[in-house]
Amino acid sequence: MTRHPEFQYLDILRTLVEHGDRRKDRTGTGTLATFGSMMRFDMSDGTFPVYTTKRVYWKTAVKEMLWFLTGQTNIRTLLEENVRIWTDWPLANYRSATGSNLSQEEFEAKILADADFASEWGDLGPVYGKQWRRWQAADGTEYDQVADVILLLRNDPGSRRMLFHAWNVPELKAMALSPCHMTYQFFVAGIGDEVPRLSLMVTQRSSDMGLGNPFNVAQQAALLAMIAQQVDMQPGELIWTGGDVHLYLDHMHLAETVLSREPRPFPKLHFARKPDGIDDYKIEDFVVTGYDPHPAIEAPVAV
Repeated sequence: MTRHPEFQYLDILRTLVEHGDRRKDRTGTGTLATFGSMMRFDMSDGTFPVYTTKRVYWKTAVKEMLWFLTGQTNIRTLLEENVRIWTDWPLANYRSATGSNLSQEEFEAKILADADFASEWGDLGPVYGKQWRRWQAADGTEYDQVADVILLLRNDPGSRRMLFHAWNVPELKAMALSPCHMTYQFFVAGIGDEVPRLSLMVTQRSSDMGLGNPFNVAQQAALLAMIAQQVDMQPGELIWTGGDVHLYLDHMHLAETVLSREPRPFPKLHFARKPDGIDDYKIEDFVVTGYDPHPAIEAPVAV
């Protein structure tokens, strides 16, 4: 019997719990960490690798990916989609700068109600989407890395230069959070076949395996499916590689609970339509069937 692919994730968690190097970290929370991991997920049969040992809110993850693709950097657009996963950083900045004890709910309400307040306090700096879609060179020229990759996939699918990344050194200090998932590289197999197979390898310098990684894998799988559809290819493999792979010390209960559970079948993904371009996808286009996970597990976000 073929081993469930989610065991790759569980194996990493188990290694962290049993052998992880105990470390101090940027957030002050503390982690158990290891260096260098890989997982491979075959998506060729429509499989959507959304972990099942705890519920992953895949719609939120995909909405974040769609937001990245817009090139926007302000949380107001996310909040309009009821996505709150980036609020912690600008809220912490606001509280530090003003001495306010405004609650998250009050802060988000002000972001939504007041465009000027959102402009001043809701921007995250030149994070992922800015780098993917509007990378700015020293001479002011902007580069749309995602569009360039799609163009290469259509015109030169054997290229070894089909990638985009977000680690823009001069702009790192202006970002609310330095890019964790840094490099997205594409590979086409079966060039010349009726339907070539498109694979994606994501290199992640830092991965929070309790909360971040389940989101990241789901949204990266969604991106692979979107781009494959746009270039008339079949999704192949999503290959995830991690550098500093870690478990926050206050996520131990999450890891232990997940490790006590048996993975269930991954869901399937297909699209309700073929949008005109990569900028035209909406969450309603993602049709996911057969997702039956174990219950969600609450855990704090380290900021």
